[in-house]
Amino acid sequence: MRILWRLHGCCARLLTTTCFGTAASNTSFPTAWKPLAQHFDRLSGLCIEVQRNSSFRMPETVENKSNPELYSPNPDVRGMTILDRAAFKKTITVPVLKVKKEIINRLLKSLKHMVLQQAGLKRVIDDPEDEHHKLVLLDPHKMSSEGSLGEADRKILKQFDIIPELSKHDVEFTYDCFKAEEIFQAVLPEGQDVTSGFSRVGHIAHLNLRDHQLPYKHLIGQVIIDKNPGITSVVNKINTIDNTYRNFQMEILAGETNMMTKVKENSIQYEFDFSKVYWNPRLSTEHSRIVDLLKPEDVLFDVFAGVGPFAILAARKKCRVFANDLNPESYKWLQHNCKLNKVDRTIQVFNMDGRDFLRGPVKEQLTEELSLSTKEKKNSLHIVMNLPALAIEFLDVFKHLLDGEPCSSNLLPTVHCYSFSKHDNPAKDIQDKAEAFLGTSLEGRCSIRLVRNVAPSKEMLCISFQVPADVLYKRQCPTEVSPEEPASKRLRPNGDSSEEKSIS
Repeated sequence: MRILWRLHGCCARLLTTTCFGTAASNTSFPTAWKPLAQHFDRLSGLCIEVQRNSSFRMPETVENKSNPELYSPNPDVRGMTILDRAAFKKTITVPVLKVKKEIINRLLKSLKHMVLQQAGLKRVIDDPEDEHHKLVLLDPHKMSSEGSLGEADRKILKQFDIIPELSKHDVEFTYDCFKAEEIFQAVLPEGQDVTSGFSRVGHIAHLNLRDHQLPYKHLIGQVIIDKNPGITSVVNKINTIDNTYRNFQMEILAGETNMMTKVKENSIQYEFDFSKVYWNPRLSTEHSRIVDLLKPEDVLFDVFAGVGPFAILAARKKCRVFANDLNPESYKWLQHNCKLNKVDRTIQVFNMDGRDFLRGPVKEQLTEELSLSTKEKKNSLHIVMNLPALAIEFLDVFKHLLDGEPCSSNLLPTVHCYSFSKHDNPAKDIQDKAEAFLGTSLEGRCSIRLVRNVAPSKEMLCISFQVPADVLYKRQCPTEVSPEEPASKRLRPNGDSSEEKSIS
């Protein structure tokens, strides 16, 4: 069931994953790594030093064996805890073809399957002994002797009037030639997991290191700074998120201590102190998904608003927004970001406990909105509750929250509540919990969506539903109406539902 659930999530949206790379975008080749790759392309020549050029005919008897360690860092770095960049220097010998400058480009197109394809290395280098020729580096795994050339390859060389005679060159690999993951694989103990994702929050890389990685934490931090332009500070979370203020203690592993940062998400700028508020760049898609459900003039109540990723995005869409957060720092930066994005007149900001916010400003506004007739009311009401560790426990506040008679079911507010689950059937787990706190069944009238995989066997989900009238109102018209009142004036029970649970 859990495997099917994750497959559903992958189909629903493109997940971002990284191995010591940014979370900002990380499918097959993360966008955030492209500037790094371009940086290496420009500087690739700096990490290669041609030391010797001795012409020879490689022995016909040399066996072509693939050596997976050939391009790995120096094995002496295993167990290193303090970064020593010079220790990564390594010299390997590769075969080369001597080629006239004027035919290089045409030849490379024909022999690209034989050419050395190694990140950070040029495929063609100058011949130190002949300014009219270039040296084409060949992959030792594919070219060990003249005899390894196929008939088709020999014909190609003959067409270009090239003698199939190979030379060898000593090529020096330095620290700058290796990717971060290659360095970690070389340094950390063999047989242990060396991959770990990190979130990029402006100039800060945020890690969640595992226990076996902790002895190497400072080296890991420095390598991440070296290999990711723009990152100047690396931190590691050292405890779980505090459920009261949604922040956590962190340790600076490398770089500067400045935690004041700027980020851009969904074309909106945010500023905050990362050490004092909650921010998760992996929720960008979820923020835009919820706001895409809204129309201009709709009303959004954000119970746990943080620094404003739901609220400000909705306000930019011309929605009316009521945003709340208990953390004084989040409240401060929420106000700041509203002004920064020029929506401070559209958003009403509160610094309250979530329950008090629901029982106070939300109740007051719902009463006003739902008192309008169906013809007068053209907007929808949405309540976002993004505090996955606790939000579902706040659903009991909706029980008999409003006085009076129920309104039309079409006008009832829609709740989007987030929760974690370690259950084998996460969808059933979150629905069962929601029903328990609401005191009613949501079968056939809720939708459940996988947001992301938080950890092995731990999912983050969102359950969306309209609050049932029999839950939201104290007075229920069908049971309290006078027997003498004409049947035509009685409210019909709500038997329809516009939403269905998407995953069972």
